[in-house]
Amino acid sequence: MKLLYGVVGEGMGHATRSRVVIEHLLTEGHTLRVVVSGRAFGFLQKTFASRANIEVDEIAGLHMAYEGNAVAVGRSIVENLGKAPSSILRNIAAYVRLDFDPDAVISDFESWAFFYGLNHMKPVISLDNMQIINRCEHPDEITSDPDFKLAKAAVKVKLPGARHYLITTFFRPPVRKERTTLVPPILRPEILAARREPGTHVLVYQTGTSNEALIPLLQSLPWEFRLYGMRRNEQRGNVRLCDFSEAGFIEDLRTAKAVVAGGGFSLMGEAVHLQVPMYAVPLDGQYEQVLNARYLAMLGYGRFAATFDRDAIAEFVESAPEATAYIPRDNAELFTVLNACLSHLS
Repeated sequence: MKLLYGVVGEGMGHATRSRVVIEHLLTEGHTLRVVVSGRAFGFLQKTFASRANIEVDEIAGLHMAYEGNAVAVGRSIVENLGKAPSSILRNIAAYVRLDFDPDAVISDFESWAFFYGLNHMKPVISLDNMQIINRCEHPDEITSDPDFKLAKAAVKVKLPGARHYLITTFFRPPVRKERTTLVPPILRPEILAARREPGTHVLVYQTGTSNEALIPLLQSLPWEFRLYGMRRNEQRGNVRLCDFSEAGFIEDLRTAKAVVAGGGFSLMGEAVHLQVPMYAVPLDGQYEQVLNARYLAMLGYGRFAATFDRDAIAEFVESAPEATAYIPRDNAELFTVLNACLSHLS
């Protein structure tokens, strides 16, 4: 089949997991056109540069600005509005270039590919972790936050009317809507090959580069911290700032005593798979991360916290077990369900 695959570009989690699915689809003999924005474009373009039966095109997507551990809503709006004219032109150009005529569309929470499928009456398969907010039932202790209804409404209108919704998740709430299947988190081959060997350092990950206040907090604690997300290499006492390195990150993750990070799903899914306890501090204004972190804590895989609190982090790291009770799974279940969905379309 000829497939149009849309990947949202904010953060690298969507790109790394899409890489796994795209590799599988190419192995199955499909031909792909990938549309992607942000840093994810460079990653996927480089990854598949020498592969046959695939092209990767850049489109314009929304960008989030950060202040500390929060989404800077006002600045995000201003920056995106400022880029709107060129973004529209870029996406129109991408639309004109797309002489691909796909048989179906797969969207990882990406709107451009979804609307292309809608406008051309092509079946769309949604593949992401976000739809769990709208398409599943959740207990009151998970949805008590007043932002839940707002987040649910936003997710509901993001990709309405898809042929099927595949939702990646490490927790299994009851499904409340038809055409919905829950599958385990999508894991990179390097994560599947990694083996847990707990060390003495703590892995820290930040989505944005603006949370400089976190560094002195970590310096006041007695452990070694390896901090990713600041996009530079630097040693600051017991805190090592690490620039992006996929191999280095995985090595530091599998050997970490614990993880301190936001509530993003991709890293959380990898930490849960490797049974590394995680202290999760969701970004302010990102309810999906709050949902992830609450389930993480409820299932005993880590702790949900509203802030980076020195004493709370110290207590968590001090008492962190060497492994959690999660039973690791590979990508076979996802691939089986995805193959079945595509076969029903052909």
